[in-house]
Amino acid sequence: MYIAVVIPCYKVEKKILEVLLNIPDTVTSIFCVDDACPNQSGDLIKKEIKDKRVIVLQHNKNQGVGGAMITGYKAALEKGADIIVKIDGDGQMNPKLIPTFTKMIERGECDYTKGNRFYYIEDVKTMPTIRLIGNAILSFMTKLSSGYWHLFDPTNGYTAISANVLKNIPLEKLDKRYFFETDILFRLNLLRAKINDVPMRAIYEDEKSNLKILEIVFPFLGKHIRNIIKRIIYSYYLRDFSVASVELLLAIPLFIFGLFFGISKWIESNTYGIEASAGTVMLSALPILIGTQLLLSFLNYDINNTPKDSIHSKLEQK
Repeated sequence: MYIAVVIPCYKVEKKILEVLLNIPDTVTSIFCVDDACPNQSGDLIKKEIKDKRVIVLQHNKNQGVGGAMITGYKAALEKGADIIVKIDGDGQMNPKLIPTFTKMIERGECDYTKGNRFYYIEDVKTMPTIRLIGNAILSFMTKLSSGYWHLFDPTNGYTAISANVLKNIPLEKLDKRYFFETDILFRLNLLRAKINDVPMRAIYEDEKSNLKILEIVFPFLGKHIRNIIKRIIYSYYLRDFSVASVELLLAIPLFIFGLFFGISKWIESNTYGIEASAGTVMLSALPILIGTQLLLSFLNYDINNTPKDSIHSKLEQK
């Protein structure tokens, strides 16, 4: 089994050497992508690391973590990798966990594995409240846009993916910045790939993450809305049409009609001092109630529609 590791390198010169030295022997190739690092991380690796598995790729212009990963993914695929792992070079991810991430894919249990730093309660207690709130918001938005309702910790960059699945993802369409991890989940759902969370402990020392949770929540919102709309159209109206499709078609117009009709009658009642009749109240409340019930029913269907079967072996046979 050819396992490749891709490490995006940007301002990681303090920890990258230690990370590389701890990567297990089960890994065949290690691609370090110097994303136009101002501190020349790539040159440092070339100078200090003698491991023949290490290949340094360098960008002339910074492309972001997504851009770096796309370069690394392409290089790993060209080399013939079967499974490609992503870890960061800042020392916050234990390289010795790589076999844990890859074994699930090797055994055919799933197509993609992702780290979850929120599995261990004692670790969660030590995290800053702001980070917990930010991750909760991001996780809920990711569940909606990706369709993977069982996943948590969406910004976790410790991942592994089957090469057969990766070949079917349009890499150039993936977000080039921090939305990359979330965007790839959306693409995986369109393929109906199965994903497993892997419990892990985060390593927090003196390194500061370049990702600021609260700074990305609102910028991510628009991208999540875009992916939600795309996923629903692709999954429920182009690829398939089910009872859930009908429920959503009815839920939105009913809710909107009831809401705006009720608001208009409330304004009219306050303006002219005319008390709304029971029939008017029902005409407003009933569509809202029915629309809400249909929407909840659709969400319940969507939650249970999470991909449950691995596909990479099927893609290989094809």
